[in-house]
Amino acid sequence: MPEHGHLGQRTGVERADVPEAGPPAAAVRRTGLLVTLLLGGLTATPPLAMDMYLPSLPEVTDALHAPAATVQLTLTACLLGMALGQLVVGPMSDRWGRRRPLLAGLVVYVVATALCALAPTVEFLVGFRLAQGLAGAAGIVIARAVVRDLYDGVAMARFFSTLMLIGGVAPIVAPLIGGQILRVTDWRGVFVVLTFIGALLAALVWARLPETLPTAERHTGGVGEALHSMRRLLADLPFTGYLLTGGFAFAALFAYISASPFVIQEIYGASPQTFSLLFGVNSVGLVIVGQINGKLLVGRVSLDRVLGVGLLVVTAAAAALLLMATGTFGEVGLAPVAAALFVLMSAMGVTLPNAQSLALLRTKHSAGSASALLGTSSFLIGAIASPLVGMAGEDTAVPMAVVQLAAALVALTCFMAMCRPWNRRATTEGAGS
Repeated sequence: MPEHGHLGQRTGVERADVPEAGPPAAAVRRTGLLVTLLLGGLTATPPLAMDMYLPSLPEVTDALHAPAATVQLTLTACLLGMALGQLVVGPMSDRWGRRRPLLAGLVVYVVATALCALAPTVEFLVGFRLAQGLAGAAGIVIARAVVRDLYDGVAMARFFSTLMLIGGVAPIVAPLIGGQILRVTDWRGVFVVLTFIGALLAALVWARLPETLPTAERHTGGVGEALHSMRRLLADLPFTGYLLTGGFAFAALFAYISASPFVIQEIYGASPQTFSLLFGVNSVGLVIVGQINGKLLVGRVSLDRVLGVGLLVVTAAAAALLLMATGTFGEVGLAPVAAALFVLMSAMGVTLPNAQSLALLRTKHSAGSASALLGTSSFLIGAIASPLVGMAGEDTAVPMAVVQLAAALVALTCFMAMCRPWNRRATTEGAGS
């Protein structure tokens, strides 16, 4: 196994320029745990920015006198910003290290989130959400790059599952917090809380997260070298296949995130608190399956095989949702729909981390650029899915189910046609495992 495979045991120690003798083993473990929690916090940036805000979408529609489709653009703008921002921040982190671009992004994220709380119109809110997404991209892309700096092979796949556990707490807690915030204040209070969370995360990163990319391993070129690195990565067919597989799987997930507040609350008449509870239960399923993936499956079962099964389950759940939404099974209540959404969300616990791990295993260098491509593709495809689920209005769940099924089928097709999972040599060549 390459040198990276051993670095996971020294998280936050060697990178912090500690003398060779090193601190006691207990200090090493404490440092490693803290870095793990910080990376989890950075990974939780998207669900915090998205999910805490979800229960307030109908209220924003009324407060700003805007149609539901326009209010959903506030989600799309944030997602689009996170997609484009990663293309910039990823190569920057390969050139200047991980800490400086990360801290700059977090500071701007805090300012943009505070402005969201002050937005006078939906147009201003869309603009501020775009800025929030652009800045928040730093946490997403650099967290993945740091993991690639420290881990390789099976260890990296397991660490991604650990991040799934930590990051999975955010979508469980965020809607519940959002629903409770709406009991005492309006939707603007949600962004006030997000501002404080972002400021706390920035302070912890500044104080405790060491640099993980040595100066000798940084790229000295400019934009041209970054573009060349991205072209080289995209020329690798399996890498692009995993990129598209993960991107379209994320689109199915984001169709749920974008449409479920209206489907659950407007169509089935649930309260914001009930919606938050259901969203939390679904996130628990994602976390549990992610931990089964990391603790039991990784290292024992082929990552490709687990990814393929996950895609099949997502496709089956989306097909069931479409059949229910179109009335094939007659009039159905909230329980069957919630069950299908639970299965779909839970399957993401093996689909998303394994797609990312298999893609990053294709590259030993340019982890920032590779992470940027992975994140950008997912968020761009997800940003397209968001307005599509609202095209038919707020009175039907059919658009959500159609987008989910289409995205799942495209993801499965890309996986089979481009990644060639039956060809072990093709899927591991260049992986360094």
